[in-house]
Amino acid sequence: MATAAGQRNIRLLVAFDGSSYKGWQRQPDVPTIQGVLEDRIAAMTGEEVCLHGAGRTDAGVHALGMVANFHTRSTIPVPGLQRGLNSLLPRDIRIMAVREEHPGFHSRFSATGKTYRYDFCTAEVILPTSRLYMAHRPCSLDAGAVHRCLRIITGSHDFSSFEAAGSRDPEQPGGRGAVRTISEARCLPLSGQPGCWSLVFTGDGFLRHMVRNLAGTLIDAGRGRISVDEFAAILAGRDRTLAGPTAPACGLFLVRVHYHPIPAGRDG
Repeated sequence: MATAAGQRNIRLLVAFDGSSYKGWQRQPDVPTIQGVLEDRIAAMTGEEVCLHGAGRTDAGVHALGMVANFHTRSTIPVPGLQRGLNSLLPRDIRIMAVREEHPGFHSRFSATGKTYRYDFCTAEVILPTSRLYMAHRPCSLDAGAVHRCLRIITGSHDFSSFEAAGSRDPEQPGGRGAVRTISEARCLPLSGQPGCWSLVFTGDGFLRHMVRNLAGTLIDAGRGRISVDEFAAILAGRDRTLAGPTAPACGLFLVRVHYHPIPAGRDG
């Protein structure tokens, strides 16, 4: 499946612990996921590559299923790419799968949606082994109030109230603005971890810090700091100053990037 220029389009499924990194996007003089991956791919293939990620995670955010792609003239077989990269990468970044894609595939522009998970603990004391992977918010959580708020955000809405500054150019003509469609929004107890919860969101796209801002506001609703009616008013208000705090990055996981199914009869 070489491109017209004789290059292969290689798709990676990447998992990482973001605790030690300044986010996905390459930056000068600081460790980033993209920067480490590009350096290791170059060491293996002998080529400088541009690795396209499905999104840009912030510092401290984790991923179970980030998708990225790059083009290469290297003839290293797919299994060899996976084994070789994992032998070169630090232990907090792993290549879970590799495949050769059709020339038009792009990890970001071909995506149809994403699933994120936000983990938090409401117990009085949190396990020290969990501190880098969930937010600690000691309280008596009203899960029913959280569920009612989640029903409010399901569907298509303007999420300006949960949008970080700089997420997009509000003056740019066209586009969908701050409107996003959430197809799934759930609050689930974590099995075997009393007082620990996961907020799960699947949508066709997310604004910058949108999941963390939703999580911070939903936790406030669960703690009784705002009512369900007030949460609905925050969404309708389209004003970030109305919503709750941005939840810590450590609790956020990119779980999956969604794509259209591969048509039958076409190799993936």
